Amino acid sequence: MDRYLIETPHEAEECLMLFSQLRAMGYLYHFEWGCKAGVHSGWAIIEAESEQQAQIAVPPLVRHKARVVRLNRVDPADERTLHGA
Repeated sequence: MDRYLIETPHEAEECLMLFSQLRAMGYLYHFEWGCKAGVHSGWAIIEAESEQQAQIAVPPLVRHKARVVRLNRVDPADERTLHGA
């Protein structure tokens, strides 16, 4: 399985609804939040078989503006070929 970073930007007015939806979906405690610092976004790293499967962890309320990024580690042997160099 691959690891994915999920970012869920939202408006302050959406916080409670977003938390409620994530709790119902079973993903609330996977996320870290910036809301108390005035940065209304949540971040989680989850394992999934595909980007589409990872997007299921994002509530419909913010799915249209969420970012799902497949993560990878860089091996020193791969550094020069990472970006086609």
